[in-house]
Amino acid sequence: MREPRWLDDEQAGRHVRPYAITGGRTRHSRHHFTLITLVVSRFTHESEEDHLEPEAMAILALCRERAVAVAEIAGTLDLPVSVVKVLCGDLLNAELIIVQAPPALTEQPSVDLIERVMDGIRQL
Repeated sequence: MREPRWLDDEQAGRHVRPYAITGGRTRHSRHHFTLITLVVSRFTHESEEDHLEPEAMAILALCRERAVAVAEIAGTLDLPVSVVKVLCGDLLNAELIIVQAPPALTEQPSVDLIERVMDGIRQL
């Protein structure tokens, strides 16, 4: 009789691979990324990226032409969002990407201001 296996090779790979990519980190120590944080490569051509992990190189390639949200990067590359956030933090530290975080709640316009703008537009 064959012994049961808790995880087949494919399942084990899906758990071990993100751990290996990030060196066991689940979040970046210096940077906080949201799902809608936009990421764009600082360079339009491949620079000295030989020292990077293949996943980091794929992020740079994806973000060369336009700004891409963290959630879209994760979906396109089939990586967990947590892994993309850690890798983006590493790329930001290396000054290979530029990020545009969404505005903080305190920086967003008030509902009252938005309603007054809408009222002004309606009166046109």
